[in-house]
Amino acid sequence: MNLTPSAGFVKQSLSSHSWLGLMVGALMFMVCLSGTIAVFYPEFERWEQPRVQEFVNYDPAVIERAYHELVAGGVEVTEHMFVALPSPDAPRASISSEKEGWYINQDGSRGEKVNHEWTHLLINLHLYLHLPESFGMILVSALGAILCGLIVSGLLAHPRIFKDAFVLRLGGSRHLEQADIHNRLSVWSSPFQLMIAITGAYFGLAQLIAFALAGVYTNGNVEQLFERVFGAEPKLQQTLTPIALNKAITRVRAMAPDATPLYVTIEEAGTPQQYMLVGAQHPQRLIYAEQYRFDTAGNYLDKVGYSDGEPGRQVVFSVYRLHFGHFGGFAVKVLYFILGLALSVVSVTGFNIWLIKRKRRDFLNNVWVGFVWGAPPGLALSAIAQVLLGIPATAVLWLAIVVACAAAQWWNDELLAKRRLQIAGAVTIAALIVGYLIKFGAAAFIPVAIGVNASLLASAIVLLMMGYRKPAAVGSLATNHQIGGEPERTNAG
Repeated sequence: MNLTPSAGFVKQSLSSHSWLGLMVGALMFMVCLSGTIAVFYPEFERWEQPRVQEFVNYDPAVIERAYHELVAGGVEVTEHMFVALPSPDAPRASISSEKEGWYINQDGSRGEKVNHEWTHLLINLHLYLHLPESFGMILVSALGAILCGLIVSGLLAHPRIFKDAFVLRLGGSRHLEQADIHNRLSVWSSPFQLMIAITGAYFGLAQLIAFALAGVYTNGNVEQLFERVFGAEPKLQQTLTPIALNKAITRVRAMAPDATPLYVTIEEAGTPQQYMLVGAQHPQRLIYAEQYRFDTAGNYLDKVGYSDGEPGRQVVFSVYRLHFGHFGGFAVKVLYFILGLALSVVSVTGFNIWLIKRKRRDFLNNVWVGFVWGAPPGLALSAIAQVLLGIPATAVLWLAIVVACAAAQWWNDELLAKRRLQIAGAVTIAALIVGYLIKFGAAAFIPVAIGVNASLLASAIVLLMMGYRKPAAVGSLATNHQIGGEPERTNAG
C-alpha cells in the first residue's frame, strides 16, 4: 500500500499553506514576537517598578489590616477587589480595585501605586493586537486556529520534511536558504507550535466552544455549563462585616500546607453576597491554582476542584500556564523564549519565501522589512516613553513601526533598510538601559533589574553585530533581486 501523497494533493496542500501564510504573516509575526517576550512578563512588571519592597514571608493579619486601611481611606470598592500575595516567583504584595492598585510593604504600610503599563502594553499586544478586546481576542484566537492549519498543511505539503530534518543549505540560493530555515525550525518545534496554537485558539474561542458543549451536556444552557466547569457562585445570607482575609488565608495554609497562596479575589465586594476566592498554587501540578472559597467572616465554604475535580475542569485551568510556560521553573521560560523566537522566525521566513516566488520586487518588499525590523526599535522606544517618561506608549510603538516602513520604502533597498533598522534597534535598546540606570539609580541594581537589563544589553549587541555584519558574496546584481532584506544569492555567488 502506497502511503505517499499524490502530486496533486501535495500541490493543493502547498497552495493552501502559502495563501494561509500570506494572509496571517504580519499579524502572526507580531503575536509570536510579543508572546515570546511576554513569557517574562512577571519579571518585566518588577523591572518597571524596581523600588517596590519585595518579600516572601508575610503575616496575613498585616495584609488584612492594610486592606481595611485602604478601604477606610476612601479607596472605591468595586465589584471585584484583588489582593496579590507574595510568592517566590512574585515576591510583592498589592491590593487593587478594578480601577487602581497599590503595593503593600511588609509592615502593612502603603507603597507605590501599581504602574506597570508597558508590561500591559506587551500583554495587550499579544492577546488583542491593541484592538478592542472582544474583537482582538477573537482575531488572535483565530490566528491560533489558522496556525494549526498551517502546521498540518505544511507537514502534508512537504513529504520529505522529516527526512530532510537536518538539511540546512545556507549561503547559496536565497529561496533554498529561507525554505530550509522555515522547514527545519517548523519540524524541530512543531509539537511546541501545535500546543501554542491550540491553547491560543482556546482563549478567544472558549465562548463558541461553550455554546457547542452546552448543546451536548446542559441542553443548551451555557450558564449551567460554566457553573459545572468554574463552580456556581455561593448563595449567601450574611451580615456585611469587615472581610476576614487573615482567617481565610490561614485556613488555606492549614488545609493545603504544600500549596502557595497566590491571591485573594473578593467577589461582589461591598455587598451582603460578597465572598472570597483564595487561589493557591499546588506543587507538581499544571493548574494555575486551586480556588478555596470563604464567606465574609472567613468561614470555609468549598473549593472549586481544579486540583482534584473532573479531568475537564483540571484541563481548563491548566491552559494558561501551559501557553505561557509558567511551570517547571525559570529554565522552562527560557525554553519557551527560544521556541517562541523560532516560531517568530518561521513566520518571517514563510513570508520571505512568498516574496521570493513572486520573481519581482515592489513596495511590499520594503514595507515587510520595515515592519519586521522596525519592531525591536519600536518596542524599545515604547519602553522609553512609558517606563522612563510616563508617556502612554501604544501609539509610540505603532508610529515607530510606520516610520520604519516609510523609511524602508524611501531607501528602497532591503539590505540597507534591514541593517539600518537593526542598528537603530541596538541604539534604542542601549538608550533604554542608560535611561533606566539614570532614572532608578541604586534600585536599578536589584537582581531582577540586572537580569532584564543584561538581557536587553545582549539583544542590543546581537542586533548591532547583525547590522554591521558584512553581507555574503553575491552574484551579479543584474541577475539577483533583493528579497526579504538581502539579495537573492545564486549558487555561483
